[in-house]
Amino acid sequence: MDKPTDSLILLSKHRPSEADYPPEGKRRFRLIVEYDGTDYCGWQRQINGPSVQQVLEETISRLTGEEIAVTGSSRTDAGVHAAGLCAHFDSATRIPPEKIAFALNTMLPPDIRIRESGAAPEGFHARYSACGKVYGYRFINSRHAPAIGRQYAAHVPLPLDVQRMHEEAQALLGTHDFEAFAASGSVVKSTVRTIYRAQVTRSGDEVTLFVLGDGFLYNMVRIIAGTLMEVGTRKREPGAIARAIVTKDRLSLGQTAPARGLTLLRVLYGGDEEIALSYFE
Repeated sequence: MDKPTDSLILLSKHRPSEADYPPEGKRRFRLIVEYDGTDYCGWQRQINGPSVQQVLEETISRLTGEEIAVTGSSRTDAGVHAAGLCAHFDSATRIPPEKIAFALNTMLPPDIRIRESGAAPEGFHARYSACGKVYGYRFINSRHAPAIGRQYAAHVPLPLDVQRMHEEAQALLGTHDFEAFAASGSVVKSTVRTIYRAQVTRSGDEVTLFVLGDGFLYNMVRIIAGTLMEVGTRKREPGAIARAIVTKDRLSLGQTAPARGLTLLRVLYGGDEEIALSYFE
């Protein structure tokens, strides 16, 4: 099993094609998007409810007077939040790229915000140019569930052994076949992923899992979080993650943790090593 070194180098494997350049007369704009996913069916457009992508496309279309398609770096599930999802769109608007964020934030609902906007580098694609992602999963470990902030964390009333959880999470490190960590029915070309960092910390009643990898399977982080929660409450013995990697048996792992505790903290591109490691200081 390959283990990561102490250093971190993020290199995109994407080779730009014709589709990665805007049509003639248009520019490609890059956005960093933050949103509270509570009231959305996820990032991607769906027929069963409002999505973040839909709201963004409709808002940017009103701003520019064009029919706009927005491409996101990730597809978060219903109820999952994002602090740093990257997206791009092509437009002929003459609005300066750095001013797009200010204009959109006057039009968007309060649970969606553009944290940054700018001109995309040549050949940039929000999804295919990405090198990695950092996720955070937050637990509130208290006897009683909180009233404030309950939509951003899973409540765990039993004591959590954070050191035990952190040690269990280290089995994730390296390049492995994470077939057991994918939701049933998910279809991908490969279930092999590389995890560079995994850390569990406590601050008062708040226990947070941070995980950095080159990519994640559908529900993978929520399955990891649910497994660590059971290890931390001693409902499950340590070694569950290592066994599941070897056996590829989903039953070796814990429950899928609730969506509300999960936040996509940052999507990473070449040169973002310092940003990635800042979550693990």
